[in-house]
Amino acid sequence: MTQLTQTSFDKAKIRILLLEGVHASAVNSFREHGYSNITELSHALSGDELCDAISDVHVLGLRSRSQLNARCLAAARRLMAVGCYCIGTNQVELGCAAISGIPVFNAPFSNTRSVAELVLAEAILLLRGVPQKSLQMHQGIWQKSARASFEVRGKTLGVIGYGNIGAQLGVLAEALGMRVVFHDSVKKLNLGNAHQVANLAELLKLSDVVSLHVPATEQTRNMIGALELALMKPTAVFINASRGNVVDLDALGERLLAGQLLGAAIDVFPHEPGSNDDPFASPLIGKPNTLLTPHIGGSTLEAQVNIGIEVSEKLIRYSDNGSTLSAVNFPQVTLPEQDNKHRLLHIHHNVPGVLSAINQVVSEAGINISAQYLQTNSTIGYVVMDVDAEYSSTALDRLTEVPGTIRTRVLF
Repeated sequence: MTQLTQTSFDKAKIRILLLEGVHASAVNSFREHGYSNITELSHALSGDELCDAISDVHVLGLRSRSQLNARCLAAARRLMAVGCYCIGTNQVELGCAAISGIPVFNAPFSNTRSVAELVLAEAILLLRGVPQKSLQMHQGIWQKSARASFEVRGKTLGVIGYGNIGAQLGVLAEALGMRVVFHDSVKKLNLGNAHQVANLAELLKLSDVVSLHVPATEQTRNMIGALELALMKPTAVFINASRGNVVDLDALGERLLAGQLLGAAIDVFPHEPGSNDDPFASPLIGKPNTLLTPHIGGSTLEAQVNIGIEVSEKLIRYSDNGSTLSAVNFPQVTLPEQDNKHRLLHIHHNVPGVLSAINQVVSEAGINISAQYLQTNSTIGYVVMDVDAEYSSTALDRLTEVPGTIRTRVLF
């Protein structure tokens, strides 16, 4: 068997920057696969500071505080992939990253249990009136009473957004004897005895506990406001551990102050401090029947370990063999290991004629293609070809000249 000539960028020269205290499991994963040029920062970066920091970085890892906008992406001349070490990806301008040829990966599964457990615990505490009782105890007041104190057994949990977290929450809630209903923008297969209701209004009217698990989009912005809250039972509790801009917190505060809800738990906010040293402000501060937590739904040690591994392995697979499975902004291709061939990656605008041009270039150069993979989305096309090693440099040079090309790369 012919020994392959190395044409990929040396792993030791691939610069990896991990922001916001990404767990050490991420670094361990990279090192186990031969990557050593890793910089870790415990805090977020923003503005010019972020743009400068990533100007020569090849792989960027961040959490929810660092905002990767179009200006920073334009400055990141060598950036080839981004890992969001969390569920959400709204901190990255995904469309801009896509047309720059940069896939973005996240961790949609690793902290689902952590969030579901927190929500369920908050539901129990709120239904028992624990926030108020705890505050009274700290004030030296002994007020033992069963008034406005309820079990979760037999109550109805309404889940808004029946994705990974919402579905798991429903399973845990059923184990405690709750009835589960859910509302989602699309038809979903239920787990256990959960039942999908016709619309949001029906869910709000039925539920004793309402829990939000939706992404931040224009469609979900302020989806829960005064009109929606007015549909809820005065003995119900409201929980949001999804995204901060999906709830009108002023309307929620007024409802709580008027005694028209039993309680609320909020883990995410429209404007969150950039660091632990920055002040926090919210119209819900001081409400005794309210649990406020600093965006800790997925902040358990177990979840952070798993997130570090999950996202890093996706970035490693893309860097090593070009696989883009589960990229949130990119055509998804699952690729086999290379078999004594060089692998060419071609990222291009999804316009007619590009694939024909690619194949014509390869044909005219007399290059034999042993395998070819193609996937597209509405804006981006991604072609992967395995070719004989002696032809890879020639093919790469010619592929960069194909109209519509965003970027190319060769792996060995």
